Amino acid sequence: MAQRRSLGLDVGASATKAVLLDGELVRARALGKSGADFGTAAKACFDEAISTAGLTVTDIDRVVATGYGRRNVDFATTTVTEITCHARGCHANFPHAITIVDIGGQDNKVIVVEDNGARRNFKMNRKCAAGTGAFLEEIASHLDTPLSTFSDLARQAIGNVELGSFCTVFAKTELLALIAQGTPLPEIAKAAFRSVAKRILEMDPLQGQVVMTGGVVAHNPIIVELVSEALHREVLVPDHPQYTGALGAALIAREM
Repeated sequence: MAQRRSLGLDVGASATKAVLLDGELVRARALGKSGADFGTAAKACFDEAISTAGLTVTDIDRVVATGYGRRNVDFATTTVTEITCHARGCHANFPHAITIVDIGGQDNKVIVVEDNGARRNFKMNRKCAAGTGAFLEEIASHLDTPLSTFSDLARQAIGNVELGSFCTVFAKTELLALIAQGTPLPEIAKAAFRSVAKRILEMDPLQGQVVMTGGVVAHNPIIVELVSEALHREVLVPDHPQYTGALGAALIAREM
């Protein structure tokens, strides 16, 4: 009997991710910008994933879409909420009770999962860019620093500069003041990451084993270190933290 092939698409506000499962094996992953057309971004990731795996559209049994733009994926078999998919994908990596922190481009999620994988509860941040990838992108842009090197810049800091405001708009004013005072850029960069960590800890006390996921975590591991430092215990990260939602969607598609 042929193995079932399933594909999960996580159409986020900033990035779209795809994971293709061939039975229990991850056969391919794909990543692209979501841009202004979620449906086109989803189709591009879908095509890249099946091409990488050497397959065709007819080889895929089920497609589950999740994320901010999931309803724009007209070729999906069905759609599932990102909370459910992130819980499923994370529990597949760490099959025990966990508290998931997902930092996305436009929102943060805290999801508490039981030993058996059942979701106990979840929280999402307010509709504000503060504490998200968009906040860090804005700060990095203002410092004329590529986001890809922002984490490395922050690691050079030796002081403890703080950003008093969590608001992206007001933070700009603070940045200008810090720059005018001659504050080194590494100190400001680390202050931005510290601000994100504080915002997460304000959302939830983060009990038990914490697992962090999302694009911000994938590209800026310093945020994991800061949260771990604040909690005084190790924080886990899956091998491919940006693809957790897409993996969960693929697993749900496989089980349909």
